[in-house]
Amino acid sequence: MTTGFERIQQQVHDVISSLINAKSPLDLLFALSGGVDSCVLLHALIQVKKSLEFNFRVMHVHHGLSPNAENWAEFCKKTCQTYQVPLDVLKVEVQMGAGIGLEASAREARYKALYGAHADYIILAHHQDDQAETLLLQLFRGAGLKGLSAMAAHDENRSLLRPLLDITRQEIEAYAKANNLAWINDESNLDTKYDRNYCRHEIMPVIKARFPASGETLARSASHIAEASELLNELAQIDANTCLIEGQMSIKQLKELSLPRSKNLFRWWLSSMGFLAPSSDRLDDMLTQLMNASQDATIKISIDSANEIILRRYQGFAYIDTNYSEQTNDIAMIWQGESTLIMPDGTHLVFERHQGQGLAIDKLGGHKLRISSRKGGERFKPDFARPTRTLKHLLQEANLPPWQRERLPLVYLDDALAVVPNIGVDCMMQASERDVGLVIRWIT
Repeated sequence: MTTGFERIQQQVHDVISSLINAKSPLDLLFALSGGVDSCVLLHALIQVKKSLEFNFRVMHVHHGLSPNAENWAEFCKKTCQTYQVPLDVLKVEVQMGAGIGLEASAREARYKALYGAHADYIILAHHQDDQAETLLLQLFRGAGLKGLSAMAAHDENRSLLRPLLDITRQEIEAYAKANNLAWINDESNLDTKYDRNYCRHEIMPVIKARFPASGETLARSASHIAEASELLNELAQIDANTCLIEGQMSIKQLKELSLPRSKNLFRWWLSSMGFLAPSSDRLDDMLTQLMNASQDATIKISIDSANEIILRRYQGFAYIDTNYSEQTNDIAMIWQGESTLIMPDGTHLVFERHQGQGLAIDKLGGHKLRISSRKGGERFKPDFARPTRTLKHLLQEANLPPWQRERLPLVYLDDALAVVPNIGVDCMMQASERDVGLVIRWIT
């Protein structure tokens, strides 16, 4: 029968060896708090490294929230010196007034510091009891399946590893005592004004008194929920193949889905672009406005007001506008040969050389290309067979959304409008099959 001592080292070995097979050399960063969980995992990592080849660094994030914070940092330094492993102690500033609570603010600062180290994976010492507590807390918050999935042992999207998720706190403490390990005790872990501590010290003991295996069963439930959440992600990707066209959401196709399925797709779409899922009420409001508005209605819904992210509707499609601003972004730039120019609103102009496409480079004649905002009244002739037309009509014909028309950068050669990105090149300046041309694209 495998002992807790063997199980811990075996878990760590199995997780790391599976990654070495896929990536070598493997660069790992371990987050050492100095508590018993992280000290046990550090010891296990040292033992596993004797038989596996991987790069290994340690970081202690110094929040400065406790009067003992300096002592903890010193303890971590001495511990790592004993093991002869490199340690970085990084002081962070926790935003007290961030509106998300001290626990969440400290966690956000910690992860920011860890990701700044640029490792292949970050190793964390979360264990089975942490998983059970996380599931309960998420239930109390009314979380959806993604939140109820709690923590993943191998979180590929976030490059996180938690090899102890199947290990109980009791096993960890037994391992520490058996190996005569030292650790620190964070006094804040006893303060039940924090939700997790209240759950750990007040709720879980009552549950375990009646249901002794509750830690294991709750963690198992989180695993089942994670599988269900993954299935919903797969369903969303299937629906996205029909509903997403060139990155925009077709309202017509979205309406053909059931309401739960359309909600699932919409959450997945926002998540795939890096945005937090809205609350249920907020999501209902977004879908109601998108699906029920008249064709010519102007829809402008804030997704992330702090970062000016806007949900819009235009000609039957939903757009996520990540460059929205109430301010006018005047553009006055000169192209100096860069492959990319960043516009004032954060969009990009990309310049690529292609044979027989785009603006004929020999037409430049040593002159610089000038990038400018629209002023109104511009006329443009990208087609020999058609007359010169107003740029306004060309952009409408191309179905460019109105908010993008306002911000579209124009490319001039001296005073002549040479290129309207994503629309065309002046017919007198186009590259022939024998010419090297400059293809200029606007990435929103």
